[in-house]
Amino acid sequence: MTFLVVVLFGSDPSPFQGATALSVFHPSFSIFAPRRVSTREGAFPETRCSAASPFSQLKMYSFMGGGLFCAIVGNILLVVSTATDYWMQYRLSGNYAHQGLWRYCMSNKCYMQTDSIAYWNATRAFMILSGMSCFAGIIAGIMSFSHFSSFERFNRSFAAGIMFFISTFFVLLAMAIYTGVTINFLGRRFGDWRFSWSYILGWVAMLMTFFAGIFYICAYRMCECRRGTNPR
Repeated sequence: MTFLVVVLFGSDPSPFQGATALSVFHPSFSIFAPRRVSTREGAFPETRCSAASPFSQLKMYSFMGGGLFCAIVGNILLVVSTATDYWMQYRLSGNYAHQGLWRYCMSNKCYMQTDSIAYWNATRAFMILSGMSCFAGIIAGIMSFSHFSSFERFNRSFAAGIMFFISTFFVLLAMAIYTGVTINFLGRRFGDWRFSWSYILGWVAMLMTFFAGIFYICAYRMCECRRGTNPR
């Protein structure tokens, strides 16, 4: 009796995984046809974007890197703008004075803002919330560069973009409230006045957080488009 065994190997490193066999005796042969296991069913479900071409990966990480840079700069500007005392400059009784969200300064002496004024409290609260949201977005943005299977259903680049947009919304509210009250109330009280550099930094911080959100959403969309074009 003749017994012939023919084994066909594919490119799969585990040729016997999921193999199908057909056996016929005299003449007897067995053909093992290995089935390729999809590489998309890997150990890291969220790293599907890593299957993209090197150029696509470079573009995606470039967006994320640019967004992270804008977010870090924006967060620093938010802290500086909120903490410093140059939101507004004016002359009071012939003396030069300037004020921020927490103190006002006259004749080289600074004093705490002890009055509880609604628009000051609102501006402070929204600036602090903006800084906290931006910081949370930076943490999510840094995590988006790494891949952990425990975050299978959590897209960190999308979360970072949303947090940056929330930060932009909060700082926009703060700047709008302060601008409106200053022009309509303080501008009439002080004849010679102007906005100063702490106030300007607040607007620049808003632009930086907005662009950070745009960059991270673009990176997220590139990843989603790549996942949609790859067959499962």
